[in-house]
Amino acid sequence: MEVFILLVVRPGLENEVYEKLKDRPEVKEIYRLYGDYDIIIRLSVEGIKALDEFHDKVLRKLRGIEISETLIASSY
Repeated sequence: MEVFILLVVRPGLENEVYEKLKDRPEVKEIYRLYGDYDIIIRLSVEGIKALDEFHDKVLRKLRGIEISETLIASSY
């Protein structure tokens, strides 16, 4: 399943968060944003359990992430 996660990162820690996420096998793309969110990542995971694991074991352990919004992609 394809998932997009929008992140708000504590100012000054954006590069640290980027470096920790960029080489994760689930992370297919990662971009810096301008506006309300600082980073967007596109994940490819096998299902909800894999997404839960990424969220709980990776995102929640990263210093600097203040807010995340997870968008599960669908198709037409």
